[in-house]
Amino acid sequence: MSDLTVSVVQFDLAWQNPKANRARIRRHLDSLEDTDLIVLPEFFSTGFYENPREKYETMDGDTVAWMSSTAREMDAVVTGSVVMQVQQDGGPAYLNRMLWARPDGTLDWYDKRHLFRFGGEHHHYTAGGARKVFEHRGWLVAPFVCYDVRFPVWCRNRGDYDVALYVANWPHARQYAWDTLVRARAIENQSYVLAVNRVGRNPAGEIYRGGSAILDSTGMPLALCGESETVQTATLSRTRLDEFRSAFPAAMDRDDFTIGDCQ
Repeated sequence: MSDLTVSVVQFDLAWQNPKANRARIRRHLDSLEDTDLIVLPEFFSTGFYENPREKYETMDGDTVAWMSSTAREMDAVVTGSVVMQVQQDGGPAYLNRMLWARPDGTLDWYDKRHLFRFGGEHHHYTAGGARKVFEHRGWLVAPFVCYDVRFPVWCRNRGDYDVALYVANWPHARQYAWDTLVRARAIENQSYVLAVNRVGRNPAGEIYRGGSAILDSTGMPLALCGESETVQTATLSRTRLDEFRSAFPAAMDRDDFTIGDCQ
């Protein structure tokens, strides 16, 4: 099985301006050559805000179409989360949806399971109920969104993924928690981790200082973004992952349990 080249895009989001954010990302992608997977932050088209009715995406809207066309053009999966409005039995519902746009034009998604109560997210958004694992070029990739990283049982590797993705709008006030948690998830699950945060400041004055990283299965960095707007790329080695898991078979000693109320 071949190695996987991955790229993380850390940038300063234009507040509730999808068109400007798509253009900014596109400028960053123009500097990339060969990559297999492009990871954008949480709410990459708008930034994070409590009330999704202010600005939202739809599955037939411009941002989803842009992701699909970019994936085809770059011959790479493009992924990141957006504020998504969907129609349910009781009317419109709002999800923190992490989209997975493939080069062949097909689309999948993961809806954020754990809503950020401290920020009031649970009052306005609907929680996802299904854990997902996507396949890309022989690699199994598990997507998670921001606050999910604080819940290791939900993120637990059941032997079903090689790479975990964590996309976030994680403020500097809790930067130490972010840095610690993403490394812990890599170590305990013996998986690569791509952790992608934003930089800049929102209109409320909240500061974001990035800390995006590509980590190996021991929690060691393959690439770090620091506090600046940047794109970082690294190649994930299948051989090194398999050799480490074989030499240090912690997964054979994990407790045998599953989450009963979710897939």
